[in-house]
Amino acid sequence: MEIFMWWLDIDVNSKEWLRENLRSTEIPTEVLQRIAEAGGPHPDDLAGGLSDADWDFIETQSEFVD
Repeated sequence: MEIFMWWLDIDVNSKEWLRENLRSTEIPTEVLQRIAEAGGPHPDDLAGGLSDADWDFIETQSEFVD
């Protein structure tokens, strides 16, 4: 599922972590769980992290006022 379809359902703390740690190769388990709960990739399927397109979205398209 594309990030824009699940981004709005992630809690603010997880969004802030992702914005502050752009392109991190190690995402905390709690954040991975929130992504999966929102409909994003499951932690077992992430294969080392979010895709480049996901990070591009977080960097350029996500709003800081959620």
